[in-house]
Amino acid sequence: MENDAAHTKKIQELQMFEQTLQNQVMQKQMFEVELNEVGNALSEVARSKDEVYKVLSGIMLRADKETLIKELNEKKHLLELRIAAVEKQEKVLGEKSHKLREEITAALKDSKKK
Repeated sequence: MENDAAHTKKIQELQMFEQTLQNQVMQKQMFEVELNEVGNALSEVARSKDEVYKVLSGIMLRADKETLIKELNEKKHLLELRIAAVEKQEKVLGEKSHKLREEITAALKDSKKK
């Protein structure tokens, strides 16, 4: 009976790791989509020979091209840092999840033998 409670606790812990890992993957995907949009905006601004505009709180404002490029590059750098941080968290969670899954599998095999 004690083993069942321990197994249940470990399984719940594994489920928590898996859920957190799934949330990290979704967050990383959102950052990657935003990074792609920033990359597209940078290329459009670089190709533009006319005035450039940016949207701020739903209002379109004329912007200085160089300032806008600088802002977009800063945003791109920040997103790259966030993606790297999420990837590190993913790796740690994946390793913990894998280790716990192995522990659960081994414990369940042992309990079946008894």
